[in-house]
Amino acid sequence: MDGVLWEGESPLPGMPEFFLFLRERGIRFVLATNNASLTIASYIQKLARMGVTAAPEEILTSATATAEYLKRVSRPGARAYVIGEEGLARSVELAGVRVVDPDALDADYVICGMDRNLSWNKLAAATINLNRGARFIGTNGDVTFPTERGIAHGNGAILAALSAASGIRPKIIGKPYPAIMQMAVARLGLPKARIAAVGDRLETDILGAKNAGLKSILVLTGITDKKLLRKSRNRPTWVIDDLPALQAVWAAPGNKGGG
Repeated sequence: MDGVLWEGESPLPGMPEFFLFLRERGIRFVLATNNASLTIASYIQKLARMGVTAAPEEILTSATATAEYLKRVSRPGARAYVIGEEGLARSVELAGVRVVDPDALDADYVICGMDRNLSWNKLAAATINLNRGARFIGTNGDVTFPTERGIAHGNGAILAALSAASGIRPKIIGKPYPAIMQMAVARLGLPKARIAAVGDRLETDILGAKNAGLKSILVLTGITDKKLLRKSRNRPTWVIDDLPALQAVWAAPGNKGGG
């Protein structure tokens, strides 16, 4: 959603009108994000502040996907050291895994998501847990994060620091890996041939769509500009400037735009 629908707390141009268009045309959508910071309820509230109404089943985060993974692999009583914010910690707990205190050094998992209050002490505790045998899970590998002030470091940069200190590579749950995209496809209940993934990142959104067997639409309102696109091997099916341009293409005569 970051870089496609908004930057920080500012909606991108034409965003509310785009969702009104989707509703009017009966076009189903799932908002899948690698951001694990917010709860589903927080995303619903954020969208509402921008004039968009969304149901819980229309929002899918990398925290949600991480929780689903933990439900499959964790043993009863498992403990997790979490670097991240409210959305991730709550999702881990809902998966039946206990979130340990910030100074705990006996976790079964180190789960790392975007943390805007990250400190040296958190990184140190996570590294020690990894060196003592904890399994390493990353919600996503985005190395950058768009903000209203500019492009900042993302969760991938935090994962890289922990990997450098521990020598352990994380299992990454979010895009471009297929788990989160497969969950989105299941929620839509449509054949893959009728689904297109819209995103602003070549290495996650566009590659993730390809890995899931989906068509892709790159919008140029976030991380990727035309210069980066020319250099990349990850090629989208279509390139569109922004949401108003995508709406105009969909609304053109001859486009059915339903489903």
